[in-house]
Amino acid sequence: MRMYDLIEKKKHGGELTRDEIFSMITSYTKEEIPDYQMSAFLMAVCFQGMTDREIFDLTEAMATSGDTVDLSAFGDRSVDKHSTGGVGDKTTLIVAPIVAAAGGMVAKMTGRGLGHTGGTADKLESFPGFEVSLSPDQFVSQVQSCGVAVVGQSADLAPADKKLYALRDVTATVDSIPLIASSIMSKKLAAGTRSIVLDVKCGSGAFMRDAEQAEILANMMVRIGESHRRNTAAIISNMDIPLGHAIGNALEIKEAIDVLQGKGPEDLRTVCLALASLMISLSCGLEQAEAEKRAAQTLESGAAYEKFCQWIELQGGDATYAKNPALFGDAKYRQDVLAAQDGYILSCNAEMIGTASAILGAGRQTKESTIDPLAGIVLHKKPSDAIKRGDVIATLYTERKEMLSDAERMVTDAIRYSEAPVEKQPILYKIIR
Repeated sequence: MRMYDLIEKKKHGGELTRDEIFSMITSYTKEEIPDYQMSAFLMAVCFQGMTDREIFDLTEAMATSGDTVDLSAFGDRSVDKHSTGGVGDKTTLIVAPIVAAAGGMVAKMTGRGLGHTGGTADKLESFPGFEVSLSPDQFVSQVQSCGVAVVGQSADLAPADKKLYALRDVTATVDSIPLIASSIMSKKLAAGTRSIVLDVKCGSGAFMRDAEQAEILANMMVRIGESHRRNTAAIISNMDIPLGHAIGNALEIKEAIDVLQGKGPEDLRTVCLALASLMISLSCGLEQAEAEKRAAQTLESGAAYEKFCQWIELQGGDATYAKNPALFGDAKYRQDVLAAQDGYILSCNAEMIGTASAILGAGRQTKESTIDPLAGIVLHKKPSDAIKRGDVIATLYTERKEMLSDAERMVTDAIRYSEAPVEKQPILYKIIR
């Protein structure tokens, strides 16, 4: 097999065989295929697409290119959640303990934030002592003992995907649904869980800008999961607006604790219960209505909050912060952003808000950047809210005083106003099972 021939075949819309796909991925992982040839192939995929069978095989080839996690000890109860990325998305912090308290076994590998999106690993490290690096035995043991463990992704998990994603990022080949779907699902398959629930975001703060494309991606990932004998479901949720009010690591931890204690924003609670009920349904074998009831009861009874505290402590974090979030403290500098006119909030560009939070110190501009756990933004007003000129619509927090003016300008530019009342946007668009 010559890579030249595979490029030529795909360039003309041909379908690669399973053997061709596996041989290509194995050779590229071993650095036997140069980047310039793989770049040409990826561009051909962007223009010609792939059949479902090709996508299933590509996903499996990447999933098996390195280590895989064996969670067979948990039978059908192991479950994972994946979000395609967003602003203020702290759902794992809430969903994982709800599902664990309801009987699921949440074994999750997660990433770090980059650019305008946040990372769950960074948020959890706001707890002093929290350890996101566990050995495989420690990972499985913790899931066994408390029903939840969330760790950073192993470098040896789906290494082919890591190499391909780095290449796609610099060759303008990221926005191909076959490549996006196989990238996400290869890591989920390698992570070993029996059930997978996907939160596919769409809107200004998401990679998929419109609901139609998000639905195509969600359906594709569900088909990939089912083709590899994994129980798979997806929700399509709104990321035109930041989720909840808090954007930033410790700020989002505090808001997650609010929800676990029966408070917190309605939109965040809605998304979390939708995700949790799907995860409970798949992992515990319940009808959806019963799973929804169990998720709500687990949250309302305080069992999920107790599970959260147990999880943080078992993974090395100082659980006194979970019981008394005031211990996190506040950033040294804060600044309010004021409404420019009377009326209503029309829109709030999530990407711009996320970028503003990142430059305050809550996110990374490069992989080497240091995260400030106290930095971020709290939105006091969101689309459809009535406002008067001079109302505080957001508060900025940072240790970097020199960044306040740039962040304030960005947040101000992100907000659009209306003189007439504004209809509230839906938070959930569709559930796919």
